[in-house]
Parts: sequence; structure tokens; C-alpha cells
Amino acid sequence: MRHRNTGRALSRTSSHREAMFKNMMVSLLRHELIKTTLAKAKELRRFAEPVITLAKEDSVHKRRLAFARLRDKDILTKLFTDIAPFYKTRPGGYLRILKCGNRKGDSAPMALVELVGRNEQEASV
Repeated sequence: MRHRNTGRALSRTSSHREAMFKNMMVSLLRHELIKTTLAKAKELRRFAEPVITLAKEDSVHKRRLAFARLRDKDILTKLFTDIAPFYKTRPGGYLRILKCGNRKGDSAPMALVELVGRNEQEASV
């Protein structure tokens, strides 16, 4: 039985999944657009959106909690100074997932994951 087992295993161990999603979060926050498989993109939302919500209020405690999830000081600074203030009034839904066909090698469904409103964010800077 699979009672209370949530999330996708993605054929990886739990430590591998955790490391992979930390890396994907850092890449997403750094580049604001990444290309990955559809399953990973949908699962990434469960990790990235709470971190952005956490960063909406800037305090030492929130920065330490976010750093525990990201482990990258440069991205932490960008998250708290650039990204989170842009979403201050938005009640969630910070990521957009766009399907972009199948991968050539194994025909896996691919998707683009981007921060919502990233074009407006660049224009305001």
C-alpha cells in the first residue's frame, strides 16, 4: 500500500532526488528559465514555490531557512533582493510550465520552467 507516499520517485534514491531538486532550484533562480522533463518540472514546483514564498519576508531566520534549502549565497541574495519583492503581492503560482515536445533520444516529454513575469521583471530593472 502507498498510503501517504507523495511525490514522484523518478527512479532515484531520496538523497539523489533531494540533491537534484536543490540544483534545479538554484539553476531556475539563477537563469529564470530551465528546460527539463515534464515530470521533473511538475515535481520542482513543490520545492521552488515554498522557497519563493519564504523569501517574501526578509529576516535573518527566513534567510537561514532558505539557505538550508539552496546552499548558494549568491542565489540567496538574488532571491531576497530581486525575485521575492517582485512577487510580494502575488498569492502563489510563481512558476510557469510550458510543454515543448519530446526529447530526441528517448522521446521523454520535455518542458520549460520559468518564473512568471520574468520579462516584466527585466524591463523594470
